[in-house]
Amino acid sequence: MKELSALNVFFWKYRFRFFTGILLVIATNYLAVLSPQITGYVVSLVQAKLPGGKPVTANQGDLIVYFISHLSNRFTFSFGWLITFCSITILFLAIIRSVFMFFMRQTIIVMSRHIEFDQKNQIYAHYQKLDTEFYKTHSTGDLMNRITEDVSRVRMYTGPSLMYLINLISLIGFCLYNMFSKDVRLSLLVLAPLPILALTIYFVNSIINKKSEQIQGQLSDLTTNAQESYSGIRVIKSFVQEKAMLGFFKKNSELYRKNAVSLAKVEAFYTPTMSFMIGLSTLLTIYLGGLEALHDPSRVGLIIEFVIYINMLTFPVSAIGWTASMIQRAAASQKRINEFLSIQPKITNQHATPTDAIKGDIQFNEVNFTYPHSGINALSDFNVTIHAGEKVLILGRTGSGKTTIGQLIARMYDVNNGSITIDGNDLNTLDVQYLRKQIGYVQQDVFLFSDSIKNNIEFGLNQTAEEVNNDLITATQTAHVLNEINSLANQFGTMVGERGTTLSGGQKQRVAIARAIIKKPSIYIFDDCLSAVDALTEQTILRNLSTYIQDKTALFITHRIFYTFHFDKIIYLEDGKIAEMGTHESLLAKNGLYAELYRTQQTQEATV
Repeated sequence: MKELSALNVFFWKYRFRFFTGILLVIATNYLAVLSPQITGYVVSLVQAKLPGGKPVTANQGDLIVYFISHLSNRFTFSFGWLITFCSITILFLAIIRSVFMFFMRQTIIVMSRHIEFDQKNQIYAHYQKLDTEFYKTHSTGDLMNRITEDVSRVRMYTGPSLMYLINLISLIGFCLYNMFSKDVRLSLLVLAPLPILALTIYFVNSIINKKSEQIQGQLSDLTTNAQESYSGIRVIKSFVQEKAMLGFFKKNSELYRKNAVSLAKVEAFYTPTMSFMIGLSTLLTIYLGGLEALHDPSRVGLIIEFVIYINMLTFPVSAIGWTASMIQRAAASQKRINEFLSIQPKITNQHATPTDAIKGDIQFNEVNFTYPHSGINALSDFNVTIHAGEKVLILGRTGSGKTTIGQLIARMYDVNNGSITIDGNDLNTLDVQYLRKQIGYVQQDVFLFSDSIKNNIEFGLNQTAEEVNNDLITATQTAHVLNEINSLANQFGTMVGERGTTLSGGQKQRVAIARAIIKKPSIYIFDDCLSAVDALTEQTILRNLSTYIQDKTALFITHRIFYTFHFDKIIYLEDGKIAEMGTHESLLAKNGLYAELYRTQQTQEATV
């Protein structure tokens, strides 16, 4: 239950609704317990009219009855008028109680919706802060489940279960007070079954808590399975693996079903147990009260009042199981949420934002980096200096550490040893958002949002519409994709579908290049972003880029040589170290790895 203490900050934020709701719940239940007092008083009045009946004396503890009795004595109501007045009073109390119940839900239930809104925003904002390593070690389905299903279960605690908890505590409290204040012995006898019920609830709740945690974890696995299937549906169909994936989903779904059914069976134990205990209490009240009424008929009104109290306790006591179940589920869900909220991003940002733009001088000093989630040593003793405005080609085989260089510059990871400086400033001393705004990063795995082409290219811009429209044309022309966009039915308004599925691989890459260009950054990083375009398109894009970014620092990360683009520096990586570095001419003269790649590539292109 300690996990739910994290919600106290939200209760305090909406303290007006929270405390007003509590007062309304208490007031509603106080009005509810007045009706049995009046009913018992009316029965006693009727009993007093029977032969041998005793005069009725109002108990000062029953304020409403004492008030009615005082009025009847003062204004000398007839018996008929007194009964009518009591009936009208009960009706009036019911109306007032209904009004209070309406406002009770308007405070507590509405508060729970506000908390749900805030909590989802809190989790989403925290997700945004977490680093790349986190997302490589956690599945999307699990992340989605925690922000949807888990938050929904927590809302059931902050709303309905909290309201019913306060309701049952206050109603039980008022009923027990009235019962014990009038007959302690009878109260103890009729309430004797309830402690057994309390022990049963405690035992069952411990089981529910464990099963709830297991079910939420299995639901995350099921969501992940479904999400990956939807995203990779083309691969599944290409390899004719529909049955295999369905079998895998059924296996996970069956495991979830078994545990969910098991939990439902445990929860089903509540209702019959409580009904039995409440029925036993009612039976005891009628039986024991009937025996007393045989000896003292004047106690009939009290017995009727006790029977009503026991029946009033039926719902709150039966709701104990339901409320406890919701609280246990909410605790399990909040525990999962707290686990993520407690994860601190390794890429911290505690620095003031500089006002000057980055020039583009980049220096790697004895940089060593190992991926924490896999243990792969990506860079070792890496030293290189890139001056502002230089164009650098980074080559190497798969796994040589090429992409790592771009990710370290954009500070997706922090180096293990050594340092990276930009314009003489250590990367760790720069504001992260300021740094990334100065970098146009076209990543190897192009991602487009399920939105229009225009919105994908303009993603992250804060310019006026006129400025954006002019830059939009320039960016798409430079990326050599404008003509293809204009040929589409809705042109820039064309929806690209989830992850850009309606566009070809080459079109997606060029849209991503345009998205980087329109930022007008100081540093460009192109990570294998021309792999899906043909040779002629590649040459056109490189020619356009050579003009557009001639005064900018640019890194081209690839596995092949670009003949038509002049590079100030070429770096050939092997096993995370610089195997060769120099200009095109100097590396050819060296007749090493670069020269070998050059000759191989020329031979392959000649045969094609």
